[in-house]
Amino acid sequence: MAKKETIIHWFRKGLRIHDNPALSLAVDKVRQNPTKYCLRPIFVLDPAIRKWLRVGPNRWRFLQQTLVNLDENLRTINSRLYVVRGNPIQIFPELFDRWNVSLLTYEHDIEPYAVQRDKTVEEHAREHNVTTHVEVSHTIFHPETIVKRNGGKPPLTYQKYASLASACTIPLPLPAPQKLPGKGVEPEKDSQERKDQSCYDPPTMNELDVDEGSLLECKFPGGETEALSRMEQCLSRKAWICSFEKPNTSPNSLEPSTTVLSPYLKFGCLSARLFYSRIQETIKGQKHSQPPVSLIGQMMWREFYYCVAAVTPNFDKMSGNDVCIQVDWDTNKEYLDAWTEGRTGYPFIDAIMRQLRQEGWIHHLARHAVACFLTRGDLWISWEEGQRVFEELLLDADWALNAGNWMWLSASAFFHQYFRVYSPVAFGKKTDPEGKYIKKYVPELARFPSGIIYEPWKANLETQKKLGCIIGKDYPKRIVVHEEISKTNIQRMSAAYRRNKALKEGGQSEASVSEEVGSGSTSKLSSKRTSSTVSSKTKPSPKKRKLEATITKFLKKK
Repeated sequence: MAKKETIIHWFRKGLRIHDNPALSLAVDKVRQNPTKYCLRPIFVLDPAIRKWLRVGPNRWRFLQQTLVNLDENLRTINSRLYVVRGNPIQIFPELFDRWNVSLLTYEHDIEPYAVQRDKTVEEHAREHNVTTHVEVSHTIFHPETIVKRNGGKPPLTYQKYASLASACTIPLPLPAPQKLPGKGVEPEKDSQERKDQSCYDPPTMNELDVDEGSLLECKFPGGETEALSRMEQCLSRKAWICSFEKPNTSPNSLEPSTTVLSPYLKFGCLSARLFYSRIQETIKGQKHSQPPVSLIGQMMWREFYYCVAAVTPNFDKMSGNDVCIQVDWDTNKEYLDAWTEGRTGYPFIDAIMRQLRQEGWIHHLARHAVACFLTRGDLWISWEEGQRVFEELLLDADWALNAGNWMWLSASAFFHQYFRVYSPVAFGKKTDPEGKYIKKYVPELARFPSGIIYEPWKANLETQKKLGCIIGKDYPKRIVVHEEISKTNIQRMSAAYRRNKALKEGGQSEASVSEEVGSGSTSKLSSKRTSSTVSSKTKPSPKKRKLEATITKFLKKK
């Protein structure tokens, strides 16, 4: 009897069995001819990934739990997960021969590393006469479709993206695939399996080099089963779904005021297409909030960033990024470490960063506050540095969204009202005037009353001693004075905008601008050159004069 042909479904992000078109195609092909084909769903765990990918212990735990759950769910359809250790580029040629592979299916990915990796794997597949089949299912819409509709360029505003997407048809989400026949589809054990029955089992935390004892409570367990359960819990609150408006949720509530489904969408434990369709079902015929602040609107933000990121070289960098303005950010390791570790001396900022490190998640508006503080608001440190910290600590650290949001909050792209700065004091007070959130994550200040907990430096020494926390000893002094530095930074941002505009109008390339500004360093453009460039132009336009008047008015208020 001829050896069966193996069909591999390669899991990368879409770590689920529901609404997984590439997996469903592989399963259906085996079900139609079980005497000819067998299925091996695999996940490739590259031991070298730690050398270049920033992943903190919380995210490793989420992945480990997700892989275990994926294996469990695959077993419900008479299959299992094969976790293969090694570099995908090196391991696939070996698997193609060892398993007699004829078809490889997987989900489309836009990340630069993945694009290059997949291209190489496809080349190996052709050399081994293996057919590849790719499906777009991590996003609702195919980025290429939107770009084509926009004349070959990415839409750079949410409104434009939403307009283009509204004309696209959304396929219905697929159910989990039907069970494979009970007999005749189990792959023959290869040499590794015969030696070690557990060689393809999901990794343990120990294998991932994570000390479980160092982790705190797991508030957001990984996996498809958990994702679907959480989605149903959210959708059961119909009135809440219909009235949801992101700006009206609380960034510092003790329990999340949003869905916290973002980690499950990031790993593909939950299909974006399924969640979108279920929201539409829930709000149908009801009075409901509208995009961009509604839940549907939030899904579209995700799609928007994926679309721009898919076709923008260097999307996660300032230099060489066509959508990003070049800013003369400072390099200050002391400030960066203080921000990262939650010891800036601003309790609201520090509480957010400590929650992030402990739990792997913070509210979207909390991300706004700390991102603005790190960049244009207070510390004047590059958004790339913040992006790297979020990449390590966030459970939902999604490459496209992470870069897009950091550019937005630093006013480097998409959002240009750089003079609107989040206050590290007043912003948190709006939704948590008593400071309960601060008391939870900054316990040093637990005895400080509501009137002063956001500004503990205002308490005199005697009061500090009575409250059990001396500023500068038990809790750090604030590293900058927001009321002063924010005004300076607004002027620096204004200068950066003028500089970028002048250089572009003068025909200078973006690459040369980035060379002069320098990434992650103090300004390399002299004030003399900037002023001479600007003064050579005609008098400011009415639009520019209006903007400058708005900035001046804003600064006077502060």
